[in-house]
Amino acid sequence: MKRFAFSCWCLCAAIILAGAAAPIAAQDASTELADFPKLNAATDWPWWRGPSRNGIASATPVPTKLSETDNVVWKVPVPGRGHSSPIVVGDRVFLTTADEKLQIHSVLAFDRDTGKSLWKTDVNQGNFPAKNHAKNTEASATLACDGDRLFASFYAHDAVLEVALDLEGNVVWKEDVCRFRPTMFEYGYAPSPLIYKDTVVIAAEYDGPSFLIALDRATGKQVWETPRRNSISFSTPVVTSAGGKEQLLISGHELVAAFNPADGKPLWKVAGTTHATCGTMVWDGDIVFASGGYPKAETLAVKADGSKVLWRNNQKCYEQSMLAFDGHLYALTDGGVMFCWRGSDGKEMWKHRLTGPVSASPVLAGGNVYQANERGTLYVFKPNPEKFDLVEENQVGNDAFPSPAICGGQIFLRVAQRIGDKRQEFLYCFGK
Repeated sequence: MKRFAFSCWCLCAAIILAGAAAPIAAQDASTELADFPKLNAATDWPWWRGPSRNGIASATPVPTKLSETDNVVWKVPVPGRGHSSPIVVGDRVFLTTADEKLQIHSVLAFDRDTGKSLWKTDVNQGNFPAKNHAKNTEASATLACDGDRLFASFYAHDAVLEVALDLEGNVVWKEDVCRFRPTMFEYGYAPSPLIYKDTVVIAAEYDGPSFLIALDRATGKQVWETPRRNSISFSTPVVTSAGGKEQLLISGHELVAAFNPADGKPLWKVAGTTHATCGTMVWDGDIVFASGGYPKAETLAVKADGSKVLWRNNQKCYEQSMLAFDGHLYALTDGGVMFCWRGSDGKEMWKHRLTGPVSASPVLAGGNVYQANERGTLYVFKPNPEKFDLVEENQVGNDAFPSPAICGGQIFLRVAQRIGDKRQEFLYCFGK
């Protein structure tokens, strides 16, 4: 999943930066995990944007200085190519990857303590799409785990493929969710699967019949299906209780929309963002935020019941998601400028020039925000509405699209190193 000078639709590599927050954030994460007793909000990072689904982790301190030598617990090579972020459950770290030459989709497991490769399961071979965006991969969707099963989303055979595996790498079920064959913009697929109670929700949006679809986690059988506009977009849906009730949020198609996650029925929608978006929506209290994309740039805030658009501006975070925390919204825009806006009215508190382009999402961890750009520069700063308060500027790899998982005092980061025309991915574990 994440700033182009040319006017085309960019792709959302499903990427995340994780973090830690104050006690209220940890409490929210525990609420999200109430339906998953085998998961732990403090020590696990089970899906896209972490246990609280908003890039905020538990308050356990983590290192701020990261490099090839600083605070490295282990580093291992990752086969293939992918922009999916790592997830962490128990004593294991999981990733998806793709061998683009042999056209093989795979799921990988590593030992959390040592980085040792535990297993690799090939879940599909052949029939990759003929074209993809240069910034996308055939393994951009981040895994989700309910404590018993892993859920992986891929695009092959002109369909969105959903695969469930147990934690030993055995395939439990595999389903073609729906037909998926973009023709106007052949930029691949990126949304990560969303786990909600007994279902896994998948977004499939392109210039053909488009849907949000929920499958039974145990069997893969369809539970509900909700049509979406027939136009390509890449955002991952998210479930929140903002506004006093559970609602599934997603942007794209020039809408900010909410659905009942239990049955997929629409709750509300407002005109906003742009035609194509990639980032996952965020929230703070009774306000939700979205940004995009193509063909224009817009960030906006909406009352969480959909009753009112509170503010809009002309900035954009296309591929990357944003961070909402303590009444403020933090965003590293496509142009490489970090903004802090007041959530209630959009007042610009400050802006600071950093470096783009950007695909990774910001995260709050141990009282600091972690935000990377595509060049492997990882900024660590305080979420301070008064000023940009830099803690560290790190360099890890030189090709950085996935975001780290941060949990249990450790940071798990997937990056690549490019030397000439050679590229190799690595998975790092950083810790004290």
